[in-house]
Amino acid sequence: MTGVKGNVIVGQSGGPTAVINSSLAGVYKTAKDRGAKKVYGMVHGIQGLLQERYVDLSDHIKNELDIELLKRTPSAYLGSCRFKLPDISEDRTIYDKIFDILNRLEIEYFFYIGGNDSMDTIKKLSDYSLLNGSNIRFMGVPKTIDNDLAATDHTPGYGSAAKYIGSITKEVIRDGLVYDQQNVTILEIMGRNAGWLTGAAALAKCEDCEGPDLIFLPEVTFDVDSFMKKVADLHKKKKSVVVAVSEGVKLADGRYVCELTDGIDFVDAFGHKQLTGTARFLAEKINREVGCKTRAIEFNSLQRCASHIVSRVDITEAFQVGGAAVKEAFEGETGKMIILKRVSDDPYICVTDIYDVHKIANVEKKVPREWINEAGDYVTEEFVNYIRPLIQAELTPIMTDGLPRHLYYTDVENK
Repeated sequence: MTGVKGNVIVGQSGGPTAVINSSLAGVYKTAKDRGAKKVYGMVHGIQGLLQERYVDLSDHIKNELDIELLKRTPSAYLGSCRFKLPDISEDRTIYDKIFDILNRLEIEYFFYIGGNDSMDTIKKLSDYSLLNGSNIRFMGVPKTIDNDLAATDHTPGYGSAAKYIGSITKEVIRDGLVYDQQNVTILEIMGRNAGWLTGAAALAKCEDCEGPDLIFLPEVTFDVDSFMKKVADLHKKKKSVVVAVSEGVKLADGRYVCELTDGIDFVDAFGHKQLTGTARFLAEKINREVGCKTRAIEFNSLQRCASHIVSRVDITEAFQVGGAAVKEAFEGETGKMIILKRVSDDPYICVTDIYDVHKIANVEKKVPREWINEAGDYVTEEFVNYIRPLIQAELTPIMTDGLPRHLYYTDVENK
């Protein structure tokens, strides 16, 4: 086992998932098991580090029970951020400050748990490190419910979000049949420009459920008139119609459908618009033009924080990628991200590997067009077969007084 002379620091960035803290637990436990002196946690990611906000995780994670609680805790235990580092050529002072802090803490290994934007941070920090002869090693740990990271078969967080979406879609379909009157329900599902999450609604189609009637992904141009005709035709034949639509579906002119509502005002540091209102717009249009009862249901942040229904496969892989990142960094790797490689579907076997973060950062992995039907209003069986192994089994929450128990500390809760 490789000895470690210095310390470790780990941060979390971007939107959380139900299993992101399992990756944090994997980094922490593996680093301690391999002899790391101290494992620091950045409070609110790289932005917090710039403010010199960090904690010694040994003061907060004291035993195996804490690790098990951490694995089952949703959100980001250390707090997150959406902070874009400038290009090195534009502003070296911010990098000088980061490396000054890291050197004072005697950091040798830097781990960042996140998605596309977080891998951009790892790319820039590792590049700066090489330019300046630093020995600090930088490693990305994949995370995103959107499943849009390049190179990896899938991302930790996606399986649990897909499990939640499939489960809730089944329940909404059942609920729609309660009353003897016709109704249309529009489910708005996260994913921005990639339809991996929205496609997971197809999991609801099984022997005890007919599944959603239509599924619209952002990979296919959305035609409002065509959509209205399809819903109107279904409405004539069925008592209850359920449609799953991505928050990021776009019109032929490039506008998001949600921009047809009251507009989008908030844009984050990476230029991402806040997408919301697609289901509401479509439901109101159906109500006016088709003349039936409608509901718009935004799954919203519930997709990423439903730790009570995590996939055991997902939470286990999240822990594994955290541990694999430590192993690779301790053995000399830097500027890389851990990826998952699927070996077999039946039985499901997946292993970890490493990949150059420069080929991952800012690259968006979309659903293959051949996994969407020709009409562009549903996904294929191949898509469903890809997801199904990722949602298997459960990890029961540790319950206290009838509710799941979580691990947290005051600094992140109050600041």
